[in-house]
Amino acid sequence: MRRFSGYARYSGPIAGQTLAHLYDNVRLFVNYFQPSFKLQEKSRDGSKVKKVYSKPTTPCDRMLAHPDIELSIKETLRCQREGLDPMTLLHNIRQAQSALASLSSPGAVTENQERDLDKFLAQLPRLWKQGEVRPTHRDSPSRPHDWRTRKDPFEANWSEILTWLEKDPDATAKALFERLRCKRPGIFKDGQLRTLQRRVRQWRHIMARKLVYGDEASLQEKTEGNSMSQVR
Repeated sequence: MRRFSGYARYSGPIAGQTLAHLYDNVRLFVNYFQPSFKLQEKSRDGSKVKKVYSKPTTPCDRMLAHPDIELSIKETLRCQREGLDPMTLLHNIRQAQSALASLSSPGAVTENQERDLDKFLAQLPRLWKQGEVRPTHRDSPSRPHDWRTRKDPFEANWSEILTWLEKDPDATAKALFERLRCKRPGIFKDGQLRTLQRRVRQWRHIMARKLVYGDEASLQEKTEGNSMSQVR
């Protein structure tokens, strides 16, 4: 069922009813209209494995062909199959999937996923080129990474670095890093240069915007200055 319902978590009576509706239609569609292969035998010759599969048939056809199934059961299966329309079942599955997608990610269902049955059936021969088309398998928008994953190694020395930058605005982050390491040997590692480069680049961005917009950027300078300590 995960292939049809996706991997999102659902809760509540509406989601339960939607999943039940989806399962009812999937069960009928798979059992009566979706053929599959079954492994009949497997043999090994050294490192070579030979597998023999049956012809693709539906579970219903397998039961109808099985000699141990009673005739009354076979007749019930035939009558039920005659009253089913595979296209209607497929359409109901798509509707239930769209409903689940809207419950797990509001706004994720597009107009193309809610098209009517005729338009959907007309594009069936081309759907395989589009990859995964089930609405429940659509990724939710990821949250921007705006939090730190480790402690800022330059937090205690940032005010000193800012003083150096004010005296020499053209100084590179690498030169500042080497100057910092000479002043405090054994504290900073080579891999922390990238962190300092990001922070210096952010500082220059704020200074450039303040130079262009003047007082209009001063209101945001404090906010972005605080956010610099949150960038990884």
